[in-house]
Amino acid sequence: MMAEGGAEQRIDIRSIFAASGVGEVLERLDAELVGLTPVKERIREIAALLIVERLRGQHGLQAPKLSLHMSFTGDPGTGKTTVAMRMAEILQKLGYIRNAKVVTVTRDDLVGQFIGHTAPKTKEALKRAIGGVLFIDEAYYLHRPENERDYGQEAIEILMQCMENQRDDLVVLLAGYRDRMGRFFASNPGLRSRIAHHIDFPNYSIDELVEIAHLMVRESNYRLSSEAQVALRRYLERRKAQPGFANGRSVRNAIERARLRQAQRLWRQGEIAPDDLAVIEASDILASRVFSQNGGCNKSIP
Repeated sequence: MMAEGGAEQRIDIRSIFAASGVGEVLERLDAELVGLTPVKERIREIAALLIVERLRGQHGLQAPKLSLHMSFTGDPGTGKTTVAMRMAEILQKLGYIRNAKVVTVTRDDLVGQFIGHTAPKTKEALKRAIGGVLFIDEAYYLHRPENERDYGQEAIEILMQCMENQRDDLVVLLAGYRDRMGRFFASNPGLRSRIAHHIDFPNYSIDELVEIAHLMVRESNYRLSSEAQVALRRYLERRKAQPGFANGRSVRNAIERARLRQAQRLWRQGEIAPDDLAVIEASDILASRVFSQNGGCNKSIP
């Protein structure tokens, strides 16, 4: 496109990005979630693609409409739900969906237990999500091939039809463990073909888990004594090696348990200083069964 005087008109993409408000959403994502660098990088890449596609449309460069359906794979507590909410905000700010609502469902919300029950349930969930994002957690439970009388396949077929026919007004996001999601997609190639973006969420390192814990403690107006900081790292190293560890969720549970023990300790003391109300001590963490002989690696322990 030529501007007056014959010079080519330039497009300042960075200014358009700033005006969209997407940058603020990405900054909030950085502040909310520790680590997850590859995930955040993919979200930035998708945001850049969406902005460029919108600009292409405005300048007459038509292309097939983008498929925005996504798959988030990873263990529990790795931030998938938070990223889904921020992704919905980005899509809304750029005009790809009407609002930033995220409707979260599981198998029980979509699949019925008798003939004729599944279709109404699935369609009702889709109706609630129209205009926004439908987040299906542990999506692989929709498919249970070992049960001949299971109605999950009916829900999947309705879902696929809606993903294709209403993709201008609905984004479907499937989430779950990476290995189970892999088998789920292998058994449902039509569903996999409708997913444009596959994002894998890595587990947190010990250093990242410690950082998450410190953030949670500060947000609750507590602080860890120097001895408690050492105890917390020891706790996380042991707990991460046990079954049922859920990354950020397990860290939150650990902090809640430490707060409970702190309250019990202060109650037993009878008289305390005001500053004691804000301090978590090593004993509040070391009292966890993770450190006991009976709390070995065969159990999931708070």
